[in-house]
Amino acid sequence: DSTGKIMARARAFGEDLLIADIIPTTDGVVQVEPMRAAAGQPGDLADEIYQALVLGTRDYAGKNGFAKVLLGLSGGIDSSVTAAIAVAALGAENVVGLTMPSKFNSPETIGDAEKLAKNLGIEFLTIPIEPILKQFDEALKTVQGWNSEGIAYENLQARIRGCILMSLSNQFGSLVLTTGNKSETAVGYATLYGDTAGGFAVIKDVPKTMVYKLAEHINKISGRQIIPAAVLTRPPSAELKPDQKDSDSLPDYDLLDKILKGYVEEDKSAQQLVESGLPKDVVLRVIRMVDRNEYKRRLSPPGVRITPKAFGKDRRLPITNRYSSCKSRTN
Repeated sequence: DSTGKIMARARAFGEDLLIADIIPTTDGVVQVEPMRAAAGQPGDLADEIYQALVLGTRDYAGKNGFAKVLLGLSGGIDSSVTAAIAVAALGAENVVGLTMPSKFNSPETIGDAEKLAKNLGIEFLTIPIEPILKQFDEALKTVQGWNSEGIAYENLQARIRGCILMSLSNQFGSLVLTTGNKSETAVGYATLYGDTAGGFAVIKDVPKTMVYKLAEHINKISGRQIIPAAVLTRPPSAELKPDQKDSDSLPDYDLLDKILKGYVEEDKSAQQLVESGLPKDVVLRVIRMVDRNEYKRRLSPPGVRITPKAFGKDRRLPITNRYSSCKSRTN
């Protein structure tokens, strides 16, 4: 009405029909009489984001001719949430989960991946990558300087998994869903042509802290523990080397997401972020990571936008630049 109050609201993220009579009054206040009870206030943020992701995934797959989707299941929070959204969007019969363990994957995460697939009712495949990894490693050892314990060896595992997923996609015509979140995408905590290989990135604009809230929401609306409890409580890990944790390479996700929200979505400078109480050393480190990983984001699949500013058309910055050091300075 004239005061800004919402008088009638149709359903969000779904087809709806809402007929409302607009009745002007002499005092300038507009009255609205819906022909049926207007929808209530929107649900909580996690519910709205969940509905948006389900609709976006369904529309992208369906309108681009994909009947089925395929994704890697690691037993982690990101792939679990992505799989649950895919099932809600397309139906369990149209989702295939694939686990590709190596010697670094724990029995717990492998078991949680299988448990998730069973809870969702989706087809579950297992292709161990250890034999393939050994063959790659043996071949690469013929090159002087190859390090079987370095970052390239870690990323090789992700690239083998990406190759397997894309090969199955090519063979059966399924759309590969990547499972990276916005926090990881922002700072480049992903492997080019590895876990970024795919056709649609369902949660690419969802911060890691929101991924956990989505997992809790999915379990809540399902009325049961679809996503295993251990997935929500286990420290996140890429499991590409022994005893690896995300916290070895990244700040705590609560802090990281605060910095990313300010820098990426609100266009705040390093100075402003530090003045807001965030630690200077972490702010500068995160900003450098964001700036130098623009090239990775350019090569990632499209996904659903759920924040005020997503990477891509909302944030257009050059890969090659000279501004990073200036923008990162604080007094």
